[in-house]
Amino acid sequence: MLRTIRAIAGIAMALSVVGHAQADTYPSKPIQMIVPQAPGGTNDIVARLVAADLSQRLGQQVVVENRPGAGGNIGTQTAARSAPDGYTLLMTISSTQAINPSLYRSIPFDPIKDFEPIAPVATVPNVLVVNPAFPAKSMSELIAMAKAKPDYYRFASAGNGTLNHLLGEMLNSMAAIKLEHVPYKGVAPALNDVLGNQVPMAFASLPSVLAHIKAGKVRALGVSSAKRSPFAPDIPAISETVPGYSGDLWVGLFAVRGTPKDVTQKLAATMQTALGDKTLRDKLAAQGAEVLTGTPQQFSTMLRGDIDKWAKIVKQSGAQVD
Repeated sequence: MLRTIRAIAGIAMALSVVGHAQADTYPSKPIQMIVPQAPGGTNDIVARLVAADLSQRLGQQVVVENRPGAGGNIGTQTAARSAPDGYTLLMTISSTQAINPSLYRSIPFDPIKDFEPIAPVATVPNVLVVNPAFPAKSMSELIAMAKAKPDYYRFASAGNGTLNHLLGEMLNSMAAIKLEHVPYKGVAPALNDVLGNQVPMAFASLPSVLAHIKAGKVRALGVSSAKRSPFAPDIPAISETVPGYSGDLWVGLFAVRGTPKDVTQKLAATMQTALGDKTLRDKLAAQGAEVLTGTPQQFSTMLRGDIDKWAKIVKQSGAQVD
C-alpha cells in the first residue's frame, strides 16, 4: 500500500515537473496564429500588430495565417482540429465566435467546447460607408430612399454570417427597410467594389475603412456603436437616427481546448502585459481599435453572454445562412 502511494506521488510530481517544463520552454518553435478572415479586415490588422508584439515578448516568431471563408467557419474549424499544444492560436472576431452558432444552421466547431479563451484584445465599431457618388449624405436620407424603393439598393459585407451582414439585417428590421445583401469573401473585396461603385454601400469595421474615409474615397453615414467612436467623433452613430441600434465587433485570442494550463497561463499573462503597453495600445488606437482587457475567465463570460445576445437578435432579424 505504501509503495502504491509513493508511486502515485512520484507520478504526480513527475507530471508537475513536466508541466512546469512546458511553460519554461514554451515556445520553443514558431507559433501559428490563424485568422479566419481575409487580409485587410479588422481581425487581420489587429492580429498582425499583436503577433509582432508577441514575437518579441515570447522570443519566437508568431506567424499570421489567413484562412478565410464561410463567415470565418473554415479557419476556425482548422484551428479547432489543430494539436492542443499552444503552437496554433486563433485570433477571431465576435461575428464568427458569438454570432455564427445561431446564424448558421450548422457549424463545424463549438465556440465554447473547442477553445480556451486567452484574452479579449480590442473592440471596434462598424461603419456604414457609401460611394461618394451615392445620393444619400445621411442615415435619414438613406432610409427615406430605401423606403421609396424596397429591394433596390444593395449593401456589401465581408460575407454571409459576418457581423457586417447581420448589421445590415438589423438595419432592415429596425428601420423597416429592405436593402439587398451582397456577400463577399472578406471586407477588402467588398470595399473595392464600393470604391469602384459596383455596389453603393458596405458595412465595414472602422479600422479597415478609416483611411478611405479620411481620403474622401468613401463617405461615412454612421457607426454601429451605441455612441460615436472616440476615434471618429464626426461620424454620427446610427442609433441617432434608428434608436436602439447597436453592434460592436470584438477581437479575441483563443488556444485549442486541451492546451496545457501552464501554456495558456503564460499566453494570458503575456497578453495582459502586451495590452497594457502604451506602444501597442497606440498602434491599435491609430487603427480605430480600442483595447479590451480581461482575464480568460472574464473573456469566457463575455463570450457566453454575447452568444445569448446575438441569438436573440438573429431570431428577431430572421437572418439565416445555410
